[in-house]
Amino acid sequence: MKKNMGGTDKFVRILLAIAVAVLYFTGTISGVLGIVLLVFAAVFLITSFISFCPLYTILGINTCSIEKK
Repeated sequence: MKKNMGGTDKFVRILLAIAVAVLYFTGTISGVLGIVLLVFAAVFLITSFISFCPLYTILGINTCSIEKK
């Protein structure tokens, strides 16, 4: 698994995940929408920590700034 996420991408994903979690646990978003957004937030966190997004591979996107040898 090659890294395909850059620092800015990871930061934005973590920030969005935190925002969704705060909105969910304060009751601003709830129900099915809240659960779906919470699942997406969890996926964002996992992909940020491993620096790999499977969807990016399918779409051919690479935001990682490390040069290929």
